[in-house]
Amino acid sequence: MDQESDPRAARRDPVAGAGGFTDLATSPFRIDRDRIAASPFFARLGGVTQVVSAGGAGLLHNRLTHSLKVAQVARAVAERIATGPDAGLADKLGGCDPDVAEAAALAHDLGHPPFGHLGEQTLDRIARHRFGLADGFEGNAQSFRIITTTDVRGPSAVGLDLTTAVRAAVLKYPWLRLHHPAPHPSAMGVPPRGAGEPGDLPGTGAAKFSAYATELDDFEQARAAFAGRVESWQQTVEASVMDTADDIAYAIHDLQDFHRIGVLQHAPVAAELGEWLEHAVELAGLDDEALHADLRRPGRSLERLRRRMHAKDAWIVDDDAFAAAVARVRAELVDGLLAGEFDGSIEAEQATAAFSANWTARLVDGVFVLAAPSTRTGHVSLRPAQWHEVQVLKFVHRRFVLLRPDLALHQRGQAGLVTSLVDALDAWLLDRDEVSRLPRRLHDLVELAHAEYTGLARTAPELLVGATGERVSGPDAVRGLARGRAVVDFVASLTDKQAVTLLDALSGRAAQPWSDSFVL
Repeated sequence: MDQESDPRAARRDPVAGAGGFTDLATSPFRIDRDRIAASPFFARLGGVTQVVSAGGAGLLHNRLTHSLKVAQVARAVAERIATGPDAGLADKLGGCDPDVAEAAALAHDLGHPPFGHLGEQTLDRIARHRFGLADGFEGNAQSFRIITTTDVRGPSAVGLDLTTAVRAAVLKYPWLRLHHPAPHPSAMGVPPRGAGEPGDLPGTGAAKFSAYATELDDFEQARAAFAGRVESWQQTVEASVMDTADDIAYAIHDLQDFHRIGVLQHAPVAAELGEWLEHAVELAGLDDEALHADLRRPGRSLERLRRRMHAKDAWIVDDDAFAAAVARVRAELVDGLLAGEFDGSIEAEQATAAFSANWTARLVDGVFVLAAPSTRTGHVSLRPAQWHEVQVLKFVHRRFVLLRPDLALHQRGQAGLVTSLVDALDAWLLDRDEVSRLPRRLHDLVELAHAEYTGLARTAPELLVGATGERVSGPDAVRGLARGRAVVDFVASLTDKQAVTLLDALSGRAAQPWSDSFVL
């Protein structure tokens, strides 16, 4: 179908979006891609941690370079689907346009706050426990809020005025935390990935979701074009492409990063994978209590992963495929890349680049389209061999990087910084004598959130509930929710450096009244 006549190319508000802005492209989906790439929220990702800060050395991926690589993989996957034997099935499910998949990949991390997933978890706790926001904070939902609400592409626009297809493709977890769709995916017998991971309090809904109650109208409009093609809780094909590409990039590039800076060491990874391969039958015979009694012993954490996969992903897990994946990762990661220390030489750079290129090609080659997937996966998935390999690669990253005590020490300090920054901004908002000197951006966000929550109180009061499920009503309560959402929006829009600089200024530690790294 011609893109100009494609109903998926409809915009949220094309009249409002016309205000004084000239697009360089003519294809509606390429226009979306360009708008996202030109957004200041996208540029800011260059200063946002992927896993840990590289201290300006340029050795580690940040959220910007990660997003660019996800977009590269997403486009390659979408082009294979659109021109391959799965093209007809993809069309029946709603379409797979490479420009849409690339645009969604560029946008998928726009909402990530300073300091990576640690910042996300901290802001979620603050949003729910301090401000009583039932849907808290979630990076994917914040991305959707940015492209539909808080970014502006022209003087009269709200959001980026993206097409239906791209907005739907950004919805990696196509449900709200609590309310939509009904019945909620978290209540399914086998919940979709993300919906079955509840928050830290009973009744707090899914931990992963892609829209707040304030964006419900945009959510419903984007999903309406795919009604009858995909289930209400299922990703669109293009969203599934973006999700798969994210998994592929994450599984490869973070390992590459931590090899480069010497964190990912050959000996412990070799011991873990080798011990499991040599004693797989013996480890499988241990009961859970015996296995968990000494998880530090090599091979046991990997056996725990195998059992968790059986419990959660029975639709695809296979012990022979798992063993083959462990053997391949040991051969190519442990005996290949990690066998030589990264010393900055041309040879070391070439080995790192070859590892990334070869694994990316192999995993992209394993992508296919499913007509009726399990609730645990999307319509686009990896074949069993590659799926198991991704699980093992991600295990290595988690076990030997994310669970390191020295990283935990660093992240606890960052969590304290985010908490202190929220406290300081909230105190400023509550100071009547200083409210006139608020940062203009924060002032605008308060007004925006107040209008949103006032509208919800009038038109959809059932969506206005507190963090513990009680109905929120009255102007004071609405103002409290608006203040909380505005502070969270403001902090989430900072880079790592801006967050540190702003807290220094608010704490009286800054040596000058303004800074180039932060504009009030």
